[in-house]
Amino acid sequence: MRPAIAILFLVETCLYAVASLTHAGLILEGHEHRQAMIAEAVISVALLLGLISLSLERPWSRTAAISAQSFALLGTLVGAFTIAVGVGPQTRLDYVTHAVMILLLVTGLIWLARKRNAPG
Repeated sequence: MRPAIAILFLVETCLYAVASLTHAGLILEGHEHRQAMIAEAVISVALLLGLISLSLERPWSRTAAISAQSFALLGTLVGAFTIAVGVGPQTRLDYVTHAVMILLLVTGLIWLARKRNAPG
């Protein structure tokens, strides 16, 4: 596994964990949202499993990593849509966080797609 993709997965995992803790009210008050907290915790675990799969370097590892990134992107797009239609928190922090999440996930998917035939 290349260190760059491992770092990206680790950053994504931590970002979702922090977002979940924020929506739990443990990091910032006033941003509590139970559904977002649960969704971001689940996505964080999925990304961690994607990272673990990559570290195993099995024939299915890349597919598992792409699945984790895709699942996270789908969930994040649902979250962004709910924000756009007025459900859940409507703060600048939520807008920026979702934009960063989407950017990181798309970057990860592109990276994994381009490395299909590359060694290591």
